[in-house]
Amino acid sequence: MKFLLTTLKIVYILDPDLVPLEEPQDTDSDELKAERKKRNDDSLLCRGYILNSLSDRLYDLYSQLATPTEIWTSLENQYKSEKQGADKFVTFQFFEFNMTDKRSILDQVHEFLILASKFTALKITLPDAFLVGAIIAKLPPSWNNYRKKLLHTSEEFTLN
Repeated sequence: MKFLLTTLKIVYILDPDLVPLEEPQDTDSDELKAERKKRNDDSLLCRGYILNSLSDRLYDLYSQLATPTEIWTSLENQYKSEKQGADKFVTFQFFEFNMTDKRSILDQVHEFLILASKFTALKITLPDAFLVGAIIAKLPPSWNNYRKKLLHTSEEFTLN
């Protein structure tokens, strides 16, 4: 949405530091009148584009808000708090992840690495040595002897 609004050159409407224009007066210059009209038109367009991109359920909820800035701020607050909850869930999934004998080890390692890659989006960097150790620790019970062998070797392992 922000990309679209930027392309249309109306994203400035969402800037919290945008200085509001003064109330119309009879002595306003033509330039000020044109600026006021452009801003009102851009605000209407911005509001319309944001509302148009929402699902019907969300449209009904957010169409009551008067300005695009109110809609944008409300949406950001709603989805940032949901994202924070999801971020905590990713951490929980990472620590609770266990491999089983019922599925291919490579598929499970791949699934684990996808889960670990979600930390990048959270700006958390996990060293490869940590991930290798986590994979070894999460091997299924039938791999116990192999896990012990890997843990007692002096060889450095990579994710590959």
